[in-house]
Amino acid sequence: MIWNNKFNYPKSSRSIEDGLRKYLVNNQKLPSVTSILQQTKSDEDKAALKNWIERVGPAVANKIKNEASATGTSMHSYLEDFLRGRINESFFESNEKYKNMAKEIIDKGIKGKLEEIYGVETTLVYPEKYAGTADLIGVYQGKSVVIDFKQANKIKKSAYIQDYFLQLGAYTLAHDVVHGTKMEAGIILLCTKDILFQEFKIEGAELEIYQNLFLGRLKKFHELKNLS
Repeated sequence: MIWNNKFNYPKSSRSIEDGLRKYLVNNQKLPSVTSILQQTKSDEDKAALKNWIERVGPAVANKIKNEASATGTSMHSYLEDFLRGRINESFFESNEKYKNMAKEIIDKGIKGKLEEIYGVETTLVYPEKYAGTADLIGVYQGKSVVIDFKQANKIKKSAYIQDYFLQLGAYTLAHDVVHGTKMEAGIILLCTKDILFQEFKIEGAELEIYQNLFLGRLKKFHELKNLS
């Protein structure tokens, strides 16, 4: 892996306003990609979430959500440290779950596949529309890509992670618009709490479909905001 600082990515700060995460970038205050997706979930997805909370109970649901959030944050932090060369592999001599999850992603998703790094924890902006943070941008198996790291309680099917793909569509589109690129793929590197690794990739025409689908969600987001 080599660092290639060919793109000038902006600095940003984040805040929560009216329940929405917003980015302040170059004097623009923009809604986050994740907030846009959260606010525009389908009625079916909202009903499924509500049913799950009712089934397990609010206390258990909150516990699961908080534990997953803490694990994900720690896993992301150590993956970032690894990519920035702040730690070596002896660091992983531990039975802490998030370290083992990070090591699984490194061993099966990064080593021998990631060739260049353009940015880590990088702010991406579509001017006047939205902003977000990509976990990793670079060259992966010969293609320019945006990569997101994910953790999960169990193995995922593509049909259940459509918002992950929409997120990648948003990030690659923003990169193309601002930096004049043609990103070739969006990739999810996922590890479950049982240390099972999965890789998902959208590229070519499929990537363009998700870029356009995200723009549809962005339009719905503004329609909902105008109604409120």
